[in-house]
Order: sequence, then structure tokens, then C-alpha cells
Amino acid sequence: MEILHSKIYGEEKSGIPLLVFHGLFGMLDNWGSFGKEMSEYFPVHLIDLRNHGKSFHAEEMSFDDLAHDITHYMDFYGITKANLLGHSLGGKAVMQFAIKYPLKVEKLIVVDIGPKAYPPHHQGILKALSSVDFSQVNTRHDVEEVLHQFIPEKAVIQFLAKNLYWKEDKKLAWRFNLKTLSEKYSEFISSPVKFGVFSGRTLFIAGANSNYILPQDEFQIKQQFPNSSIVKVQNASHWVQADNPTDFNRAVKDFLV
Repeated sequence: MEILHSKIYGEEKSGIPLLVFHGLFGMLDNWGSFGKEMSEYFPVHLIDLRNHGKSFHAEEMSFDDLAHDITHYMDFYGITKANLLGHSLGGKAVMQFAIKYPLKVEKLIVVDIGPKAYPPHHQGILKALSSVDFSQVNTRHDVEEVLHQFIPEKAVIQFLAKNLYWKEDKKLAWRFNLKTLSEKYSEFISSPVKFGVFSGRTLFIAGANSNYILPQDEFQIKQQFPNSSIVKVQNASHWVQADNPTDFNRAVKDFLV
């Protein structure tokens, strides 16, 4: 069984570790400063989901698959119980994990995503990514120029471009597995977290300027996560941790420490 790639901060600290999972097209490097700050209190594992970052590539991408990956990771590192934090796609993964393996979860933090199914909404990004012909581009700037034809937001382009790396043949490539993410996209985006209940303490952190968690979603959230609360971070959209790291980090610390 392949184990997810990770970077661990604060290994020498005692206490329950925090496992952190990024969102779609993200990677653990996006969470570096957060990991360093939180490692003052407990060990922090920043983890690449399958088909992302430096983790293994696979043809399957269901929330059950992601939950299995987490339990294998915990077994590998001898972690019997952890606090889990997941953003967006990572949030769906940790919700599914908590419902499936509740005894392995101390506390759960879900960032700007609910357990419901979402309509597909990344088609423009997928088209942009698949339009990059790596035999024709020579620099990161060349890739960004291609993406800019489809994506107007500079911040989104820069976020995606962090996934570029140089292969041994001196050609650029994506770290994520674009083939599987494209083929399975509609399947995993349009799937809700399977129904079940996690009764442990849970914190949902939403961006005040984001529409991923709506007032009408709170009923379903409470059904599946009855011991949960929702905190809205001001001046933040979907990437809450990047838009307002001060208030985001404080919310996480207040919940865990």
C-alpha cells in the first residue's frame, strides 16, 4: 500500500498530532507557514492527497479512497488518534474519514466546504490546464500565458503554477495527475459525503465572502456533525487560510489548544 507524501513539523512535540489536507489542485506546500506556526503546540503533518503534490498517482479518486489513504497513513506513522483539518476537497476527505473511522479522530476542522454535493464548477480550470502543451512551452511564464487565455484571475494562475516542476528531461510538467482529476472530476465533485454521523467536536470555518457554506446548509451539517459549530472568517473567500491567515490561525488555535 502506497503512503501519502507529507512534511512533518514539531515531531518532538507531545500531544495529539494535527493532520492537514489541502484542496483540489493544491499541495502541502500551500500550508507551510500555517504548519510552522501550529507546530509550536503539537506535531503537524502537512499531507499531499493522492494525485496531488508528491503523493502517488492512482486511477481512483472517490472520498472512500481518500479516507482509506488517511487510515493507511496513520497506521504507517503509528498514530492511533489525530486532529484532522481539511480544506475544500481535503475537507470532504476528512469528513468521510471521521464518519467512517470516528475512534481515530479527536477533533475535526473542515474549511469552507459542506458535506453536500456541489455542481461541477472547475471546467474552465480543467480546460486551461489541459491546453498547456508541454512540448511547446519552455518557461513557467509560457505556461502562465496559456492559462491566462482561459483564467482571468492572476491569483488562481499563480496558485496553479505552483504545481509546475522540471522533469529529468528538462521539460516542465504538472505535479498533479491531470488525467485522473479530469476523468473523475464530475464523479467526486458531484458526490456528497456518504450519510453517517460523526458526533465528535467539529469546527467548520467558512470564508465570509465565500458561497460554499450557505445558511441553508447548516441543517445538513448539524445532521451529520451534531457537535459542530461554524465560524465565519471576515475578509476571506474560499481560500480562507491565505486570505486572512491571522483570524484563520486564531480560530484553529482556539479550537485545538
